[in-house]
Amino acid sequence: MDKKIGAYICSGCGIGDCLDVEQAAKEGADGVKPALCRTHAALCSDEGLDLIRKDMAEEGVNTLVIGACSPRMMTEQFNFDRTTTHVERVNLREQVAWSHEPGEENTQELAEDYVRMGLARAAKAKLPEPVIPEINKTILVVGGGVAGLTAAHEAARAGYDVALVEREAELGGWAAKFPKHTPRRPPYDTPVANGLPGLIAKVQGHEKIRVFTSTGIEQTAGAPGMFDVTLRNASTETLRIGAIIQTTGWSPYDAGKLSALGFGQSPDVITNVQFEELAAGSPGQLTRPSDGSAARRIVFVQCAGSRDSDHLEYCSGVCCATTLKQALCIRERDPEAQVYIVYKDMRTPGQAEEFYRRVQEEEGVFFTKGEVTGVHANGNGSVAVDARDTLLGESIRLEADLVVLATGMVPNAVAPKRLPGVADEEDKPATAPAATAACEPAEGEVGEVLAFEKAPDEPRVLNLQYRLGEELPLLKYNFPDSHFICFPYETLRTGIYAAGCVRRPQNIADTIEDATGAAMKAIQCVEMISRGEAVHPRAGDRTQPEFHLQRCTQCKRCTEECPFGALDEDAKFNPLANPTRCRRCGVCMGACPERIVSFEDFSVDIVASAIKAIHVPDEFEEKPRVIAFFCENDAYPALDLAGLKRLKFSPYVRVIPVRCLGSVNTVWVADALAAGIDGILFFGCKSGEDYQCHFIKGSELAARRSKNVQEALDRLVLESDRVRLEEVEITDYERIPAIIDEFMETIDSVGPNPYKGF
Repeated sequence: MDKKIGAYICSGCGIGDCLDVEQAAKEGADGVKPALCRTHAALCSDEGLDLIRKDMAEEGVNTLVIGACSPRMMTEQFNFDRTTTHVERVNLREQVAWSHEPGEENTQELAEDYVRMGLARAAKAKLPEPVIPEINKTILVVGGGVAGLTAAHEAARAGYDVALVEREAELGGWAAKFPKHTPRRPPYDTPVANGLPGLIAKVQGHEKIRVFTSTGIEQTAGAPGMFDVTLRNASTETLRIGAIIQTTGWSPYDAGKLSALGFGQSPDVITNVQFEELAAGSPGQLTRPSDGSAARRIVFVQCAGSRDSDHLEYCSGVCCATTLKQALCIRERDPEAQVYIVYKDMRTPGQAEEFYRRVQEEEGVFFTKGEVTGVHANGNGSVAVDARDTLLGESIRLEADLVVLATGMVPNAVAPKRLPGVADEEDKPATAPAATAACEPAEGEVGEVLAFEKAPDEPRVLNLQYRLGEELPLLKYNFPDSHFICFPYETLRTGIYAAGCVRRPQNIADTIEDATGAAMKAIQCVEMISRGEAVHPRAGDRTQPEFHLQRCTQCKRCTEECPFGALDEDAKFNPLANPTRCRRCGVCMGACPERIVSFEDFSVDIVASAIKAIHVPDEFEEKPRVIAFFCENDAYPALDLAGLKRLKFSPYVRVIPVRCLGSVNTVWVADALAAGIDGILFFGCKSGEDYQCHFIKGSELAARRSKNVQEALDRLVLESDRVRLEEVEITDYERIPAIIDEFMETIDSVGPNPYKGF
């Protein structure tokens, strides 16, 4: 397609009051002049949009450079036919007019640079040609508890075929064994009957759901839309699957580790799950396991092993409400029974507070805020519970017929543990090609992605045929989470979603909501990949990474650094793409030292052209130039918020948004320094255990690469202070201007780039 570029500059929202928009519209990048240059007081208005559409229809404009508000704004208004028209957005409102002094020369130069950069990008960008594979849209649900039954039923109700796999002989999971459940409907003060039999009947009778019980998964191969899942029962069967929902639930924390609380030392010390089994097996008055006598005094010990650095560090969220339910059960069966609840904190959020009030009013139920210091059997057949009342500061002893330990939830998820620096023998190629100096990994990287600690007796769930591991990676507290704030259902494997208590501890009401959300995400996945589009977080992106293999040195950096396992290797160690696993982060592009990876509208050449379009004053003008690469997920929105708040920062900084900080190729740093740029800033999402990085490890990879860049600068006698990386949250909009201005002070102290002018 022959490009015909139209440049459109908006003067509304204060842009025209700050800038000479007519002059900005006349700017052109090196060798790039727009065919048409127009300004308008409100490009997003019907009149402004009609102006653009008229030029497209009558003048043949097919590439638009729109200088107006942030590309995060007015997305629907500037959403033209993306099969025929490329749109390049230039942020002149939040990052120029609203964040810099109006009418000043430096502000005008900033705007003109941005227009030139937008034109340079537009000239090099190509319209994406989506890869549209033939896929299957069947949803696989692994686990037949509350979450699995709900997800399967909701997906089937939406019209999708579902395969439900349960390793046990019966559906229902733990919740099916409990006679009553905690309240989940108004007035939220009374336990409700177990309603799972009805849901199980609906699932088993639904024409779009195939149920496999007593069945495991032998292996899961392929990619979203094309998963080949082999089921194992008496025989094997392979299904073609579109997306997977893992709802494998939870197990009670191993009370055998709680000997200090008397478990295992007395049969009359049981767990909350064992209490449910005891209650289900005996409809009348509760009896002691030791001798069958009536249990009239029952002590509940809350947080048994939970919120404890030696056991479970987290709160399981449902233990308090479960204890309240069990206390009422005891009182209903024996109005003379006495129930004592020793708690660290009673956690009954939301409507569960009404349930707490109801039990507080129950005669014969007593609450004590305290720390249990010991549980042991007495010689008289009772069990003594020693505790320190943290309100009164006194030690107390409770004599009990039965002690119930409120143990927490452990997710039924398994995953290999990464071991830095040691690769499995089976993952090592027989004759790996020698890496060039440019491709050599940094210290501590060798084998990091390939090395796993495997527990041979640990049961597997998905048995993924991924080079990155057989199961979903486990994150904090061993839950298979992903971006826990923005994308709660996603895991680190595209097209595989977690729901229910395997994702986080939750009650039945929350589990139902959680499973419904996961079903919708699985449906969204199969529909988007059927159109050749990416899922979260670049939802709708139709580009794909292209690999120019004639220059590939088989260093394997792209395959090892891909956060989502989207790249395998062929027999010659070249990258082998799994397109529907790809989330279009560009980490592979940033990893490649030979620059063989590119996207149609985001490539090494496109960004390098934008860098070259920046006008760099000579050193005598005393106008330094700094490039700031901003991750589009947290950092760039935070910068927009700074503009919205009218926070000012240095006009000498030129912002380049990138898909992920991990997509930044170090050649851009070299190009910038060669062009006389004085400093480089990187702004990315948070990394670490509580990470916010939308592409998992982009900021971590960028930090590693920036250190290598700083070492190279030192060798070239260029100050390493010229490069700086900052991790920010989306709420850090007040920090960003301060960081920029502080960095400019550093640049002033080290002086101009000595390569300026060469």
